Amino acid sequence: MHRKQTLIAVTLAIAGFHAGAECLTDAQVNDMAEKIAAKAPAANPEGLNEADGACTRAKLNALLEKRHGKVVGYKAGLTNPAVQKRFNYDQPVWGKLYEGMVLPSGSVVDAAFGARPLFEADMLVRVKSAAINQAKTPMDVLEAIDQVIPFIELPDLVVQAPPKLNGPAVSAINVGARLGVAGTPLAVPVTRAERYAMLGALSSMTVVLADGNGAELGKGKGSDILEHPLNAVVWLAGALAKEGIAMKPGDLISLGSFSPLLPPKAGLTATVTYQGLAGAQPVSVSFK
Repeated sequence: MHRKQTLIAVTLAIAGFHAGAECLTDAQVNDMAEKIAAKAPAANPEGLNEADGACTRAKLNALLEKRHGKVVGYKAGLTNPAVQKRFNYDQPVWGKLYEGMVLPSGSVVDAAFGARPLFEADMLVRVKSAAINQAKTPMDVLEAIDQVIPFIELPDLVVQAPPKLNGPAVSAINVGARLGVAGTPLAVPVTRAERYAMLGALSSMTVVLADGNGAELGKGKGSDILEHPLNAVVWLAGALAKEGIAMKPGDLISLGSFSPLLPPKAGLTATVTYQGLAGAQPVSVSFK
C-alpha cells in the first residue's frame, strides 16, 4: 500500500510538472499586451508546453477583451501541414477574434499594422446553431453554419524572433489574431443535394492569392486544411470544449491558411479568389 501511494504521488508530481510549470507570469503577459497595443515586438514566450500555452493565452485574452470589447469569434491556426512545418508543430491551435478585427473587403490598411505583420488567404464561416459544438464531420458543420465568407487574414506574430515560435508559443500569443478583411458572404444552400455540392467544392477548390496586377503570390487547395476546411471547425469544437467554451450563433470562425504567410508592403493590393466554389466573390485588401 505504501509503495502504491508513493507511485501515485510521483506520478502526480510529474503530471504537475508537465502541466503548468512555465505559464507566463501576469507581469510578462501584461507586458506582451502592452507591446501588442503599441505594435512593438514582445519577448518570445519560451519553454512552454501545450498547457502553458493555453494558460498564457487565457491571461492574454482577459487583457485583450478589456481593450477590444466582446469576442466575435475564433480562429483555428496551424491547420495547414505547411504552416505546421514552419512552426515545428503537428496539431492546430486556436485564438479569439475581437470586435473591430474584421474589416470589409477593399479596406486600405497600414502595412505596419502590427509588430510582425503578415497576410494570408483564409476563409470564415458564420455559426447558425449551437449544434456546431457537437459537430463531428464537415457535413455536421455545414448544417450548423449559415455563411461561408471569403477572408484575407492579417495576423501579427508579435514577437522579437518569430522563427523561434513553436505551437504552444503561437497559442500563447492568441495565434497572432490582429485584423482581416471579409468579402461577400456566400449563403449555405437549403437542399441536401446543394449542400453536398458545396461540401465537395470546399474540399476541391483552388484558393489563389494574387497581387493587384494578377501575379500569383501563393495558392492552395481546400483540402490543404485538415483534408477538408470544415474539419478545422470540428477540431475547434473539441478544443474549445476542453476549456469549457462553446461557439454561439453569430460567431465568426477563421479556418486557417490556404497560402504562405507573406509580409505586406506599402502599395501592394492582395486579392484572393476561390476557384471552383460557385458564387464565391474575390476578397481584397490594399496596404499603404
